[in-house]
Amino acid sequence: MTRHYNFCAGPAALPTAVLERAQREMLDYQGRGLSVMEMSHRSDEFIAIAKQAEADLRELMAIPDNYRVLFLQGGASMQFAMLPMNLLGRGGSANFIQTGIWGKKALAEAKRLGFDCHVAGESESNGHTEVPPRSSLSVNDDAAYLHYTANETIGGLEFDYTPTCSRADGVEVPLVCDMSSSILSGPTSVADFGIIYAGAQKNIGPAGLTLVIVREDLLGNAVAKTPTLFDYQALAEAESMVNTPPTYAWYLSGLVFDWLKNDVGGLKAMDALNQRKADKLYRAIDESGFYSNPIARHNRSRMNVPFVLADSALDKAFLSEAEAAGLLNLKGHRSVGGMRASLYNAVPEAAVDALIAFMHDFEQRKG
Repeated sequence: MTRHYNFCAGPAALPTAVLERAQREMLDYQGRGLSVMEMSHRSDEFIAIAKQAEADLRELMAIPDNYRVLFLQGGASMQFAMLPMNLLGRGGSANFIQTGIWGKKALAEAKRLGFDCHVAGESESNGHTEVPPRSSLSVNDDAAYLHYTANETIGGLEFDYTPTCSRADGVEVPLVCDMSSSILSGPTSVADFGIIYAGAQKNIGPAGLTLVIVREDLLGNAVAKTPTLFDYQALAEAESMVNTPPTYAWYLSGLVFDWLKNDVGGLKAMDALNQRKADKLYRAIDESGFYSNPIARHNRSRMNVPFVLADSALDKAFLSEAEAAGLLNLKGHRSVGGMRASLYNAVPEAAVDALIAFMHDFEQRKG
């Protein structure tokens, strides 16, 4: 069997070591005589898996004790509805920094549900090529929270600062961050945020699991008649088990956390590797007259690198030849076109080297 290099934006590459361990434990988990997929989520065996996964995540991210960690379903997109439902029960407005498609979807969902919304900053005016300056952000006087997307997966636009905003009365507004495509790519100061959420299928594990890290003082603020499965307080009290959770995705995510701790050496080591991978690829793009990237250099995403060819008529050939060379899922999102290489944690540096070599060869032959 040959493992190719997978640059998919999600569901994304998983560490080979994690897949191999899961393969070994597939039919018989630690001598129990059954798969994790067949276990009761109430069993001692699965409770131990769940607790170890949370403990490892807390250690990796240095999550303070006054934060609850929820392992949920519905994808990050479900949080677009859950967030305003949980944070606006006492009134106020939802404030957004809109820097791309996912931030736009979060704003649209809150509006669709009838909540009062305000755009505190945007990058649409520059074609989503640069995030708004920190000094330009402005929240409503009744702002209940400020939402932003740390890294826009589709456009490849990443914040180079952590936003902070205070209302006119001096009250600091809780910061809510969609970290779906950047979580665990390096150290994060969790205490800077009220809520961090992320779909698993990029840097955490397989699709089907959503991680929510919520500060305890933000629990219990849900609007009336919020469904139980949408209520952070109920979910926290039940330790993410109001109903049957996505057990196998939770287990695999735990294996990824263990891999980050014990194989990679933690998030500082992962940060250095990710920076090196991204630097290599952007350097190859910038030094070429054949490829280009439109994002302001200080806001270039390390996880998702979009690029276009000088002649779009060559796109089809590029993708076909790349796949034949074992470089998979390089097609850009349908909304922006071009190419996109996602360099998540599980994408090895050798994959980036192979991609750069292919790009250089393709340019020499076609440019």
